[in-house]
Amino acid sequence: MIEIIPTNTCPPDSTELTRRSEAFAAFAPLVQLDVADGKFVPARSWPYGEDQMQELATLPGTPALSYEVHLMVEEPQEIGIRLARAGASRIIGHIEAFAASEEVQSAFDTWRSAGAAEVGLAVLFQTPLSALQSVISSCDVVQLMSIAKLGYQGAPFEPGIFERIKELHAAYPALVIEIDGGVSEQNIEELVRSGARRFGVGSAISKAEHPRAAYERLKKLAESVVH
Repeated sequence: MIEIIPTNTCPPDSTELTRRSEAFAAFAPLVQLDVADGKFVPARSWPYGEDQMQELATLPGTPALSYEVHLMVEEPQEIGIRLARAGASRIIGHIEAFAASEEVQSAFDTWRSAGAAEVGLAVLFQTPLSALQSVISSCDVVQLMSIAKLGYQGAPFEPGIFERIKELHAAYPALVIEIDGGVSEQNIEELVRSGARRFGVGSAISKAEHPRAAYERLKKLAESVVH
């Protein structure tokens, strides 16, 4: 199944988080929320601002709107628990933030216990796919970054992602592969042909003149490859 997931990229506060999520909810059932701690990536977003952690009770629009959370943070376990309790249905932490496979499994177990229906790992473009080997069986999804620089919209798309997708798909054909970064109408069909089925989309939707139409075009292009 193809999923196009508009990205709420590093909202600075709860007001902007709500505004963007409400705009996306008009046409998309699921939103990706990027969360950055200012350490794993230079950007710092809600809920890491001053006094914002106390606002972390219920994500706006839930349960009608589902959230996939991309944790760009150095210590993902606890914040993942809190976001799952706040209504996030998917929690994705970066493999680079974990020191050992045991830490990954512990985080997954606690995120699921807190209410996340799916859990998984994101992988930086520079990280070898072999880093996933010991934990991939526990992942519901693996999110491959298709940009080299995280934390803001507009970073250039890395064409080398096509071979990374093919390699991962060949090794684990049943695995759900998500792509995040630089996804556009120009590359989404090739991304699907390579083996990806989920797409976190930032600028191609949020900066489009008509975001709903951009979302629908991306979905149509992706689905044309698999139908």
